[in-house]
Amino acid sequence: MPTDIIETERANQRVVDEQARRIGEHIRGLRRDRALTLVQLAELTGLSHPFLSQLERGHSRASMVSLEKIAVALGTSQVELLAAGDPYLRGPDDPRPDVLRADEGARGPFSQGEARLLVHGGEHAFEPLEWTGQNTDPGDFYEHREDEFLYVLAGAVRLDLGDDEPLLLGPGDSAYYRGGTPHRWCSPVGTRFHLIVVKESPARSGGRS
Repeated sequence: MPTDIIETERANQRVVDEQARRIGEHIRGLRRDRALTLVQLAELTGLSHPFLSQLERGHSRASMVSLEKIAVALGTSQVELLAAGDPYLRGPDDPRPDVLRADEGARGPFSQGEARLLVHGGEHAFEPLEWTGQNTDPGDFYEHREDEFLYVLAGAVRLDLGDDEPLLLGPGDSAYYRGGTPHRWCSPVGTRFHLIVVKESPARSGGRS
């Protein structure tokens, strides 16, 4: 069964989550700013209309893959959508250092793991994520115009970069790939891995395609 349909069914059993509500409101605002209907957004993303409706109302949490599809359709980034769920949004001209405690940071679920934004919501030169999981299915490829850097803190990771041969990475290994490179990762053996992923901010990517 497609991921977005499963997410829609689960949404009917969940209470509204505050982070999900904020993200949903943000997605609705971006969609309306771009004069798109829910049906049109569904066509652009390949996600179902009922799922997107649940998402905008805060009755569901989108997977990181679904957030990426929505971000591409709305001309923003996956991380920017995730950051909208942070109650401590910072203005673009806020000069203060941004200190994030271990129990803070907007979080996004995905198969058998979680991503956590390592800065508070707002404009940044780059977008750092902490990523943990143990999934053996790499799922769909991510692809965005921004450059990205990946560093393995713990565990083993299989990294797929487009049509290249899969790479096996371990603690201390890293990879840097240019915007437009299809990429995805998983555990080669089902054990837990821990990553830091740093993506260039869309505003700093210079509009590369």
